[in-house]
Amino acid sequence: MAGRLSPGRAITLQHFPEWTYDPETLLLAALLHDIGTTDENQSSTRLSFEFKGGFISLDVLASLGADLPQREAVCETIIRHQDLGDTGSITTLTAVIHFATVLDNAGLYPELVHPETIKDVTKRYPRNGWTGCFAGVIRRECEGKPWANTTRIEGFAEMVEGNRAMQPFD
Repeated sequence: MAGRLSPGRAITLQHFPEWTYDPETLLLAALLHDIGTTDENQSSTRLSFEFKGGFISLDVLASLGADLPQREAVCETIIRHQDLGDTGSITTLTAVIHFATVLDNAGLYPELVHPETIKDVTKRYPRNGWTGCFAGVIRRECEGKPWANTTRIEGFAEMVEGNRAMQPFD
């Protein structure tokens, strides 16, 4: 986003300046984190979409010449990007993706991003009904794979549909 900040990058620069991560790796994780949710990828496996997406990212990034540490950092982040529990540890990169995705999908922590940043990002990259689309993905995942990782988040589709922070931009 030439000269612009993504919500995840904005959150860390403003609220967690001591956090360190490679911005290129953040970009790759942000671009690939939901690759497992496409109709083709979701229906081609019994794996939860986060795991399928993580494994796809390893192959995609290897084909592009990314080094192993970067490939694994992106894969780990994708696999764990919905691990929203209160226990355990995650990488800084995964935490950045957590903040950005829960804002984007559930409207949590909107106070961490200036409203003008949200307006700017959604103007440049319209949501085009993302809320309804993603709620549908969640329902398909949970109905088609009752063991899926996403089933750990009770009422997730409804939480997404109730996203007040992004409602004006959908």
